[in-house]
Amino acid sequence: MSDATLTRKEEAAPQKERSSGTGTLVRVAKFTALRLVVLFFTVIIGIYLTVLIANMGGYVDEIRRGEIRSQISISIYMSEDANIKILSAEEKNKLVAERVVIEEHRQGLDKPFIIRSFDFLKNAIVLDLGFATDMVSDSGSKQVRLILLERLPPTLLLWGAANLFLFFAALYIGLYLSRKYGSFLDRMIVALAPTSSAPAWFYGIFLILIFAGVLQILPFGGLVEAPPPENKLNYALSVLEHLILPTAAIILSAIAISSYNRRTFFLIYSQEDYVEMAKAKGVPDRAIERRYVLRPTLPPIITQFLLLVIAIWTGATILETVFNWPGLGRAIYQAIGMYDTPVIVGVNVIYAYLLAGTVFLLDIIYALVDPRVRIGEEGKRA
Repeated sequence: MSDATLTRKEEAAPQKERSSGTGTLVRVAKFTALRLVVLFFTVIIGIYLTVLIANMGGYVDEIRRGEIRSQISISIYMSEDANIKILSAEEKNKLVAERVVIEEHRQGLDKPFIIRSFDFLKNAIVLDLGFATDMVSDSGSKQVRLILLERLPPTLLLWGAANLFLFFAALYIGLYLSRKYGSFLDRMIVALAPTSSAPAWFYGIFLILIFAGVLQILPFGGLVEAPPPENKLNYALSVLEHLILPTAAIILSAIAISSYNRRTFFLIYSQEDYVEMAKAKGVPDRAIERRYVLRPTLPPIITQFLLLVIAIWTGATILETVFNWPGLGRAIYQAIGMYDTPVIVGVNVIYAYLLAGTVFLLDIIYALVDPRVRIGEEGKRA
């Protein structure tokens, strides 16, 4: 081979590497842009469906119009104002109609529901959550943003503590059971797995009956005792005392099935050929679990963990209501009872954005933790 041929090949090699690197960047950029567009349109569809469901296809608007007319009629016909008392029934009806028109215009109810639904959608996309129709924050504000921010800390405290403990406990128990396959504890967890079909509030009712009603050693519910302690340490201890029963209800409802799921994942991957090869080579058991069992199971574990984290945003409507816990779940329950559409839409809008961001982030994480995952066209060929 001539020197000129070798020189041309040496010059072509860096160019080929640069071309390959550029192609990878272009492929990743295309995939990212396409993924973001798809997720954005998915969020829009989800938000609009939430608007339609929260308004019951416009029926809530009819309910609100009826409430407005009823309230104005009562205020006029029961008024002690001498100028209104002297009016005839026809004049009072005319005054009611005028004030109804003014109030409906103020609340935007004079527009057709289809137009109002798109107004809701436009505001929701830019996170302009507006004002609640009936609910108020403790400070007296009707801003949906303030109402949600006020209810968020109790939900984060309850569900953050319970679910994070549940996640890591199930991970450890599942790994332990995969080592002790067929043991008494393993068979017991398998037998108890169906008990997780009962929701957390179901266990909560029994815990309240036993520990609050019969034994009277824990409070029935709420965030803190009344009146709240002025000392910060006593206040924190009171919150922790009120946290015990709802946290225990969440853990009891899910610990068996979560541990069973983890144990199953670990058992499946511990029987792969490359694990048997590592055992034959004399690799320590701990190293095998860390390198060859845990890593392949990271994608589903990370998925569940991230979805669990964003699920904290909405809390649990029935559980928080059972324990009178002043979180987002109870706020949603109150909003549904009051037909307070802005609050319902506000909670679901933020959840939709969190969910879309999590799904996008998972695509990146999968490519980092699992070498089998490829992005874009290369992934399709693989």
